[in-house]
Amino acid sequence: MAGGKETPRQKMIGMMYLVLLALLALQVSNTVLEKFIFINRSLETTVEETNVGNANTVSRIQTQVTDAGNRAADVKVLKSAQTVRERTKEVLDNLNDLKEKLVEITGGYDPENPEVPQNVADEETMANYMINQKNGEELQRVLNEYAAFLEEASGIETTPIALDAKDNPVFANDPNQRNKNFAELNFANTPLVAGLATITQFETEVLLREAAALDKLARDVGAQDIKFDVIVPMVTPEAKIVAAGTKYKADLFVAASSSGVDPEMYVNGKEIDVVGGMGKVEFIASAGDYNEEGLARKTYESKITVSAPGGNDTTFTAVQEYFVAKPVIQIQSAAVQALYLQCGNELNVQVPALGTNYNPDFSATGATVYEGNKRGLVTVVPNAADVVLTVKNDGTVLGAEKFGVRRVPKPELVPYSGNQPLDLKTGVPATRLRELTMRAIADESFAEFLPKDANFRVAEYTVYLARGNRPVDNAKASGPEIDLRRFAAKAKPGDRLVIEVTKVQRLNFRKEIIDVPMGTPIFTVQLN
Repeated sequence: MAGGKETPRQKMIGMMYLVLLALLALQVSNTVLEKFIFINRSLETTVEETNVGNANTVSRIQTQVTDAGNRAADVKVLKSAQTVRERTKEVLDNLNDLKEKLVEITGGYDPENPEVPQNVADEETMANYMINQKNGEELQRVLNEYAAFLEEASGIETTPIALDAKDNPVFANDPNQRNKNFAELNFANTPLVAGLATITQFETEVLLREAAALDKLARDVGAQDIKFDVIVPMVTPEAKIVAAGTKYKADLFVAASSSGVDPEMYVNGKEIDVVGGMGKVEFIASAGDYNEEGLARKTYESKITVSAPGGNDTTFTAVQEYFVAKPVIQIQSAAVQALYLQCGNELNVQVPALGTNYNPDFSATGATVYEGNKRGLVTVVPNAADVVLTVKNDGTVLGAEKFGVRRVPKPELVPYSGNQPLDLKTGVPATRLRELTMRAIADESFAEFLPKDANFRVAEYTVYLARGNRPVDNAKASGPEIDLRRFAAKAKPGDRLVIEVTKVQRLNFRKEIIDVPMGTPIFTVQLN
């Protein structure tokens, strides 16, 4: 709430306070009121502990300033811290006076138990004083002006302490609470002991915010000094990978940094994260002009800016050399040496050196690419004589592979009768002339490499029944099969069947139909 870290005790008390407020809204019983007494005492203990801790922080600032020679900038910080303490004391005194006033107007303390108010359940007197007499508004002003003062004094963002219901995320969406102002939210229908605990809770909020502000001011003391108090051993090897029988060489040295300095670090002008005084250099190595050994020389500029004594920024720069190794792109395919034109050539492209960091995307010239459902799988559909496939990883080019492109082998056209091919040399009996099927049989090697693209069919052809130099009859087929029974009634031994194929098609891997240029093949079958 204040920007600082709460102790487990503070978190526990805050949670108990919210729970008991909820219980109070349901029913006020003697047991609940006794719990508020306990909560108020616990909160007062937290106030005392935090108050002492904040005072110790100012003492530490005083010691730091003295040890550093009372430099003007440090003295200014100390005065700000002392002013914060003084203002905090004023606010705490104001809150304690308010609690004593509430006890007084509700009847004072119990004669038999001087630490407990006499009328712990009194709601009306406190509500009248805090709401009707506007003392709640005055309390809200004091608390929020204090928060604004802290932000100005320390430079740390400080949230307001006293909120109306509409500004409090706990109550903003509660239809029964969201229209209440600060005083009504905290002191309406509230027994005295709960109101006292509420005010003590505000004291903890004041001190938590003060603690955050003082911590910030403590860091400002000597912030310009570079004190090397973090020392670590460092090793810079010539290479992390060495061959058996060769020497491993490295430089071993001590590196030091300052926990009191927040340096700014940059790589090639871009600010990087700094953790524990060490900048985390991380970027994607880009491809370059590789030499014969497959290495590309690269450099990057690093810059570290720190505030040196006297308030002057000091910048250290260095240029680091490194080498990018050309990644080995492994391509697995049934026909990797060349791709087939207008076919779905499935490739498995892997770069083992990248391991789990491999996140490829592909582009190509002379082809369309379709990425598969697994990492590295890609289908390449060539539309030119040469294809160049470019492989990227997270947008960085890894390399390019060039492929030649083959034309799809033309299928073999074979006339069938039933399940048997027609014997074009010896002919067939005229009496067996019943039906004909023209089959387009894919090249065996092509069908093995790309079975999804090796689906051919004869789409159109014409059959003539010829006798001597003239046709007796003809029939056109709009598919592989045709019924020739009418030819059987007319055919005589010595006649011929002339088959003229006019259209062959291929069904590709995307279930698209493509015309296959075959010319006009003609087959002649002798009828016996």
